[in-house]
Amino acid sequence: MKSITINGSQRESVGKKATKALRNAGQVPCVLYGGNKPFHFSAPELAFSKLVYTPNAHTVVINIESGETLNAVLQDIQFHPVTDRILHVDFYQLFEDKEIALNIPVHLVGNSKGVKNGGVLRRNNRKLRIKALPANLPDFIEIDITPLKIGDKVAVGDLPGGDYTFLQTDTTVVCRVSTSRVAIEDEEDEEEGVEGEEGAEGAEGAAEGAETSATQE
Repeated sequence: MKSITINGSQRESVGKKATKALRNAGQVPCVLYGGNKPFHFSAPELAFSKLVYTPNAHTVVINIESGETLNAVLQDIQFHPVTDRILHVDFYQLFEDKEIALNIPVHLVGNSKGVKNGGVLRRNNRKLRIKALPANLPDFIEIDITPLKIGDKVAVGDLPGGDYTFLQTDTTVVCRVSTSRVAIEDEEDEEEGVEGEEGAEGAEGAAEGAETSATQE
């Protein structure tokens, strides 16, 4: 999995006054959990743009100015209700020998047969939660939807295994191809076309029969 580096400074004071001063200076208060004790630090607000404003999943390398380097994942983030500025960020520390649970984005590839025939692709889950060692975390989970016909679906149990464990049940639907009004009308039009041809053939047969009868008379 790709990593994003954030350069920060350890916080000596964690009171409200110190936190407000940090925000006024364009810094974001952060806490790293998962170690022996919570680690408080701050980082420039602009440093979080590639981590927060993206649908992709990333691990984080936190470089503290004292020389300490910590590996982590984003756990929680708080925004200002009016300005949407980042107010606070929580991270969870990664260890090479300890599994971590993380939401991984789902990438759909291919062109569904059902969609080509007028069906509608519906994405029930754009991310799936998995559990794995940090080294085995994938950037995304890829699903080929080419074989899907109208009425078909892909559930967690249909996905191939990997060096990770899905935390959803096997019956959790990831995506499906549903029918649509257009698809139903297309089928009805085809049936009406067949009936129309049969009716025309019947009329032509009746006309030929009438002409034959008149000639004999």
